[in-house]
Order: sequence, then C-alpha cells, then structure tokens
Amino acid sequence: MSKKAASAPPPTGEIRVTDLADALGERYLSYALSTIMSRSLPDVRDGLKPVHRRLLYAMRQLHLDPGSGFKKSARVVGDVIGKFHPHGDAAIYDAMVRLAQDFAVRYPLVDGQGNFGNIDGDNAAAMRYTEARLTAVAGALLEGIDEDAVDFRSTYDGEGIEPVVLPANFPNLLANGSQGIAVGMATSIPPHNVGEICDALAHLIKYPNATIAKLVFLMPGPDFPTGGVLVENRDALVEAYRTGRGSMRLRARWEVEKLKGGGWQIIVTEIPYQVQKSRLIEKIAELLQARKLTLLADIRDESTEDVRLVLEPKSRNVDPEMLMESLFRQTELESRFGLNMNVLDGSNTPRLMSLPEVLQAFLDHRRDVLLRRTRHRLAEIERRLEILGGYLIAYLNIDEVIRIIREEDDPKRVMMKRWDLTELQADAILNMRLKALRKLEEIEIRKEFDALKAEQKDLKRLVKDEDRQWKEIAAQIAALKKQFGPQTELGRRRTELGEAPTAVVIPLDAFVEREPVTVICSDKGWIRTLKGHVTDTSDLKYKEGDRPRFQIHAETTDKLLLFGTNGRFYTLGVDKLPGGRGHGEPVRLMIDLGNDQDIVAMFVHRPESKLLVASADGRGFVVPEAEVLAQTRGGKQALNLAAGVEAQACVPAEGDTVAVLGQNRKLLVFPLEQVPEMTRGRGVILQKYKDGGLSDVKVFRRRDGLTWRIGERTRTETDLRSWRGDRAQAGRLPPNGFPKTNRFG
Repeated sequence: MSKKAASAPPPTGEIRVTDLADALGERYLSYALSTIMSRSLPDVRDGLKPVHRRLLYAMRQLHLDPGSGFKKSARVVGDVIGKFHPHGDAAIYDAMVRLAQDFAVRYPLVDGQGNFGNIDGDNAAAMRYTEARLTAVAGALLEGIDEDAVDFRSTYDGEGIEPVVLPANFPNLLANGSQGIAVGMATSIPPHNVGEICDALAHLIKYPNATIAKLVFLMPGPDFPTGGVLVENRDALVEAYRTGRGSMRLRARWEVEKLKGGGWQIIVTEIPYQVQKSRLIEKIAELLQARKLTLLADIRDESTEDVRLVLEPKSRNVDPEMLMESLFRQTELESRFGLNMNVLDGSNTPRLMSLPEVLQAFLDHRRDVLLRRTRHRLAEIERRLEILGGYLIAYLNIDEVIRIIREEDDPKRVMMKRWDLTELQADAILNMRLKALRKLEEIEIRKEFDALKAEQKDLKRLVKDEDRQWKEIAAQIAALKKQFGPQTELGRRRTELGEAPTAVVIPLDAFVEREPVTVICSDKGWIRTLKGHVTDTSDLKYKEGDRPRFQIHAETTDKLLLFGTNGRFYTLGVDKLPGGRGHGEPVRLMIDLGNDQDIVAMFVHRPESKLLVASADGRGFVVPEAEVLAQTRGGKQALNLAAGVEAQACVPAEGDTVAVLGQNRKLLVFPLEQVPEMTRGRGVILQKYKDGGLSDVKVFRRRDGLTWRIGERTRTETDLRSWRGDRAQAGRLPPNGFPKTNRFG
C-alpha cells in the first residue's frame, strides 16, 4: 500500500454497521414496492398506471381537450417529464403511443395525428413529428377533477401537485384492460365492451349480491380491439372471473372465398390481439419452408387499412376446416390471453380480485366521487349565497352604502359593523360595478338566490340518501352507455363469441411430415437434435467438463417426457428442440425446472404406456403416461415428495416384475401388481431401509430374467428365488459381480 493511500482521511458522514443480507433485503423490498405501486400495477378505480395518469393530467393542463387543436407529442412528453414523471422520454412516449393505437387499446385515450405505428409492429414516428390531444373517453376519466373529486399529492420535486387517482366516469380497467409485470406479481386484464360493462354495473347496483354467472351473462367475455373469435368454454370463463385468474382462447376470423374454376382460398380478416401481423406471416412462411404445413401452398398479405391474409391450399380437395385447424395448432392464428386481475385496490394494496370485486370497487369509487363533487358544489353554493345575501342587503340600503363608501375612511369595517356583514360580503359589495345597481339586476340576484337555495336543499338530501346516490350513479352509467355503447361505431362488439372447438378427428401428425431425429442431452442439461437415428455419437463435442447423458431416437412429431427430481413431468416437442450445431441449448430455458433440481429421466411420450416413478426414500407408484402430459412450462406434479426427499427414478412399466435396489446394496424383486396405479401422490413403500434410500428400480418380464450392464457386457439372471419377496421388504445383497455403481445400467 502506498503512503498516499495509507494517509487517506477516513470517510465522513454516518457509518452504520449492518448485515449485508439485511441491507440488501431492505433495499430490494423498497424497490419491489416501488415497482408494484408506482409503475406496474393499475389502480382498480381508474384502471391506470401512474405514467398513464400523469400523461392524461398533463395533457389536460395543456388544454388538449377533444374539441381543441393538436399539440406536438414532444411538448406533452416534456411536460410530463418536467412536472410529474422523472423517467426517460422514450418510456413516456411509448406509453403515450399505446394509448393512441386503436389496435392496442379498445377505447383510445389519446387522439393521435401522424404515424403512431401499425398492427405489423412498426414503430411510431419520433415524437417531434406526431401530435396528440385527448379523446372523449379520456375526458370522461378526467370529468370533475377540478371539483375536489379526488385527492392530490405533491409531485416528485414538490413544486406542484398531481392526482392520486382520476375521477373515472368510465370503467377503464375492464374496458381497456391492462398488463404489467412487477416484482413477484403481474397483472393481465383483457379489454371488454363498455356497453356490456355498463349492463353488469347497473345490475350490480340493483342486485348487490348478484351471482358471477349472471354478471358473465351480461358481460360474456373480452372484446379485443383487433376482433377475432373467442372460443373459450363458458364454464371456464365463469371460473376465471370468479377466481380472477385463468386464460382465454382467441382465434383469427376467417372465411372461404370461392375462385373461378371451382378453386377456393381462405381470407383471414382479423387476427388475435397483440399478434404482430408481419411476425405471424414470417412464422407461417418458416413452417412452410420446413414442410410442416403440408396442406398449405402459400400465404400472401393483401392488407390495406383492413387485415386481409390470403391462404392458398395445396389442393382444392383439402378441407378448409382441417387446414385452419392445423394453422390454429401451429401458429399464432390461435393464441391464449391470460387473465390475472391483480390490481391496486382503493387503499393502494395489491391483491387479486374477482369480477364482482372489480365492478364493486369501481362503483364505490364513483360514489366517493359523487359525494365529494356534491360537497364541493355545496361549498360553492354556500359561498355564492353568502355573497348574494350581501348584495341584497346593499340593494335594500343602497343610499347608505353609497354614503359610507364616499365619506368613511374604512368603509369595509363600517359596513360590516352596521349590517353585521361578513368580510366576504363586504368585499363583494365594495367590488360591485355601478351598472349592477339597476333594479333589473336586483331581480336577477333574487332569482339566482332562490335557485341556489333550492339546489342546496336538493344536494343536502342527496348527501344523506344512499339509495338516491346509487340512482344517480345508475343514471351516470346509463348516460355513459348511451355515449359509448353498442349503438356507436366505437362501442359495437368486435370480438365474436364462438363455441368452444370440438376435438379434431384427424390428429396433427397427419399434417406434419415425420422425420427421424436423435435427441442428445448432456449431463449438464444441454439438449440438441441430430438428423436421422444416429447410433455413433462419439465425435460430438460437449462443453468442458460435460458429457452425454440421454440419447433417444424419436420423430419430429413426437413429444419428450422429462421427469425431474422435484417429482414433476415436463413436456417438450421434438420439433421445438435446437439442431445439432454447437452444443445445443440449456433445457432449463425451455421448462421451469428449479436451479436446485435435475432431470431424472427422459424418453419419448407414448400415450398408451405406463411408468413407474419412485422417490429417494423408496416410495413409488405406477402412472399412465397419458395422465402426465404437461401443457405448460411449469410441468405437471406426479410424485409428491416428503421434505428433503427427491425423485430418484422413472422407468417404463413394461413387464410383470419389479426389481428395487437400495443404496445399502440390497436387492428386492416382487410382482408389479403389488404397486398401485395412481395419477398423483406419495405412493407406497417399495423397499424398506434402515439407512440410506433407493438407488435404482427396474421393471422386467419374469420369464426373461433380470438384466444389468457390467461395462460393455450385459448379464441376465433368471434364478431370482433368493431375492423374491413382497413389496416393502428389505431384500438381500445382489449376485456376485453386480456393478459397484449400484445401478442396473
């Protein structure tokens, strides 16, 4: 260490000694809360995230009302950054652009002028080229914001204020939906039709204990801006809205167009929500190139302002339904949209809500806004009545008022004392114009005074009468439906409600060319495929320290079953696996296998077959392969494990006898019929141990004998009387020469 470094002064300021884990945890929690509450999750009341709320409020301050002219988007973004949202201009402009895209937002909140992107996925023009203003929907969200309808808070620099939430005379959360990923939680809410939402809200006002089935009848599913056909089962929809979590299947809308000579082609006029048209076409073209769409000859994009994708069949004899079914299965012409109504409630707490809870939260917010606006109006009326009362006193004593103003040094104090006026009344009299002293003006003031008194009395009754408040809210909802409902171009339903598709008679394999491949998976979990059924893979290269583990012959149409140490089954399509160039890809990127978990077994899925699964503590059962096919990356749980125990083995249950080998080198052979068939559970005890656990298991045919590998040789033992017994026994030491690896090979 140099002298200069050694003589450096000690750091100044407060020094706290704290555990690193505590410090990291405290800071990460702070970051997580900031992400959840101030960035990623929408508020259930106005359906907006902070950036969207600040955008709309800033545009209102710039007087960008629906009837006004446009202003440059750069001006809006600059105001949002400078006053409310201390983040990058790109993020703010992207949020603003999305609010203006009629293919991304069901009811746009921003009216854009210029290039705001398109359904192909092209970006919007730079913000210096585009202009924007608010839409009528945004106006409804902001309605009453100057009437003390909502709370305000200080902006990030303390120089201004911003609304905590918007008054929201529009059910924006359900109407426009929302998506976001926070820390440890996410939200995904599809857009819905506002006319149907209004029907559900009106019904909930009338029947507060309405069933979810009735609400879903009134609001039968999402209404996506890009249209399409919703083909989800109604019972599944009701369950999703009941729990706040589920998914919905959406298909492209298509029709058959007849051609001269008896030919035909399919025209796709609407594609699923959030699917980029250009990427969809590229994907279909790639599948055509790979010869995986054997019924399709070509695809063309003839779109202008409307979507028009032309699909040409290879033969006029092809069934259109069959062709489209193959495309639905392999392309994004069919997609799933997740429902996860995880939002911030009225107390700013993130939680998962059901459909009735979301609707009721909006109604409660509207009631709060109604009461706050009513009280604000009452305060205005009271102030105006006070001023008018002073005017009437002045008219009754006009000559004396004029004398006091002309002769007294402090006319304000004299008038206040003379007629018991308030300071506000005295100031109003002193500020009167001379032309207001006409008799006609006095008559108008008395009319206004009487009208305000009547309005004040009516509003006070409204504040005290809850039933009347709900009637007023119902009237507002009816007016909202009239403004944005199905009778308007904006409000007509775009997504067709179709029937759930029935099972296709012809399997997908009929449409896809089968090609033989060899699946190679290394010890460290790197997977790849080689063309053909390769037997000699000695020349393959692996990463340093890695080695081959699984080598499986399969077809491109097959599915792979993977069994993890966590007792879960995972499914991988062989056609989705990387090719043989390089080292392949980590299998962990394709399935949600925990970092502390490993793959126990891998084999081609055969629906008619059965498997024997076993845990390290010697428990297991037989499970049909058809029951363990996983539909998600998270896999499907089969073997329930005790604490600290891992899955140890998964072997085909092809035979009539089970051989179990313990870590204590005890071998036990018993009939397979003693092992029950289950779909999930801990299973039964296969072998009992005093110390250690299960090492290996095998199912074989008794008449063929038990086989194991010793190096490159194979040995078969047919006389197994010494090791036969019943399930759950301890067993005996294996025959001489049994592998020291304690495995059957």
